[in-house]
Amino acid sequence: MTQLVTVAFGDGIGPEIMTATLSILDAAGADLRYEVIDIGERVYAAGHTSGIAAESWDSLRRTKVFLKAPITTPQGGGFKSLNVTIRKTMGLYANVRPCVAYAPFIQTRHPAMDVVIVRENEEDLYAGIEHRQTSEVYQCLKLVSRPGCERIVRYAFEYARANNRKKVSCFTKDNIMKLTDGLFHQVFKEIGAEYPEIEQDHWIIDIGAARLADTPEIFDVIVTPNLYGDIISDVAAQITGSVGLGGSANIGSQIAMFEAVHGSAPDLAGRGVANPSGLLLSAVMMLNHLGKGEVAQRIHNAWLKTIEDGVHTQDVFQHGVSREVASTDAFARAVIARLGERPDQLKPVRYAANAPLRLEPAEAPRRPAAKKTTVGVDLFVDFRDGSPDDLAARLQTLENARLKLKMITNRGVKVWPNGAPETLTTDHWRCRFMNGGGPVSIQEIAALQLRAADAGVDFIKTEHLCDFDGEPGYSLGQGQ
Repeated sequence: MTQLVTVAFGDGIGPEIMTATLSILDAAGADLRYEVIDIGERVYAAGHTSGIAAESWDSLRRTKVFLKAPITTPQGGGFKSLNVTIRKTMGLYANVRPCVAYAPFIQTRHPAMDVVIVRENEEDLYAGIEHRQTSEVYQCLKLVSRPGCERIVRYAFEYARANNRKKVSCFTKDNIMKLTDGLFHQVFKEIGAEYPEIEQDHWIIDIGAARLADTPEIFDVIVTPNLYGDIISDVAAQITGSVGLGGSANIGSQIAMFEAVHGSAPDLAGRGVANPSGLLLSAVMMLNHLGKGEVAQRIHNAWLKTIEDGVHTQDVFQHGVSREVASTDAFARAVIARLGERPDQLKPVRYAANAPLRLEPAEAPRRPAAKKTTVGVDLFVDFRDGSPDDLAARLQTLENARLKLKMITNRGVKVWPNGAPETLTTDHWRCRFMNGGGPVSIQEIAALQLRAADAGVDFIKTEHLCDFDGEPGYSLGQGQ
C-alpha cells in the first residue's frame, strides 16, 4: 500500500543525504510518495522564527510521518530549535536511538555494543523557559511531570519486552535534584514492578555515562530525562564508531518523526562526502513504523553487507579494513546493488511486519489530586548593596505574626542565618518566609508582596511553598 510521507531536505548536507536515502527507498520498493516541505535556514530567513511555516504543520498532521534531514538553527537571538519545537508541538514524547557497533568493519573500542537509549522528549530543561532575573543571574526552569515520566518509562519497558531486551537502566541525578529527577526515579521503580521478567537498575547520570563510555556491554535499554538523553545518545552513537551512523525515531501517539542523530555539518555541504547512513537507518525505523518490515529488512541487510564489503564514506574509512572510499551517491548505489543480500559476518536483521516502534502502551489513569497546603513563600530579591545580614534586617521589617523570615540562600546555598564568609554571593537571593509549618493563605502572600513593594524591596518573583499529602514539595537550602 502506497504511503504518503512528509519529507524535508534540510540544510547543510541534508539535501545530499536525503537524495541518497530516497533513492535507496525507491529502489527497494518501499512504495512511498513524498510530500516535500521547506524548513530550516530559508524559513528562518523568511521571518518565521520557529523555522517552519503554517502549511508545513498541515502536512505533518495529514501524513502523520515525517522523514527529516538535519537543519541549522541560527545561534542567538529569539530563534528556537525547530527539532525541539516539532517534538513538543506534535507530542513526540519518546526519542528512540539504537547505538550498535559494527566491528571489525567500523573502528570501535566496544565491538559488542548494542544499546538502545529511550530519551524523554518533551519536558526537563527543554521546556526552554528562561529568564534573566538580575544583572548577574539567569534562570532556566526544569519541568518534570508525573504523566510525562510514566509515559516514557512505560514505553521503555514495552520496547524492551517487544524486542526481547533483557534489561532497562534508568539514568538520573536524583541525589541532587531530589524532586524532579527523584520523581523520574520513583516512577521507574513503580512501573518497573509491573515487568518482573526484565532486569532493571538505576544509575546516577555521571557514573552511568562514564560506564556507558567505558563498558557499554553492561547496558541494554536506557531510559532517561531529556537533557541527559540528548547528551548520552550522541556519546553512545560516537563510541559505536561514528555519530554519522546514528538514526533515531521520535514517537508520539499520532505522529512520528525520523531523523539522523548528527547535525547539518555545513562545512561538508556540496562536497559529496557526507555519510547518509544515519538518515538511512532512520528511514529503516520509519519503514518498520509503517508496517513495511520486509522492505526495512532488505534495506538494512543491504546496508550491513555494504559496510561489511568495505564500501565506506570518508568519515569511517580505515586503512587495512575499508576497500573503497565512496562518495555520498556512490555509497547509495552500493547499497542498492546489494538489495536482497545479507551480511556474512555481521548479524543480519529480521523485522516483523508490525514494528515495535508502533507501541502505544496504555497510560496509567491520572491520580487523584494530592491535598495541597501552602505553608510559606520564597521571595526572590535583586539586592547588591550589602551583606546577607543587611538584607535580612531589611526583610525582617516585612514580617508579621503569620510569616517570618526563616532563611536566605544565594545560588541555592544558605547564607543567612549563620552563613559562611567564604560563600560567593551574587545579586540574586531566595528569601524564605514561613508560618512554622502552618497553612498560609494566598491573601497573606499577596500582602507580603505589597509590603515588600511599599518598602522598596526589588523582588523578582515568588514561589509558593506547599506540602502535598503532608510531604514537603520544596527543597531545603544547601547547608540548611
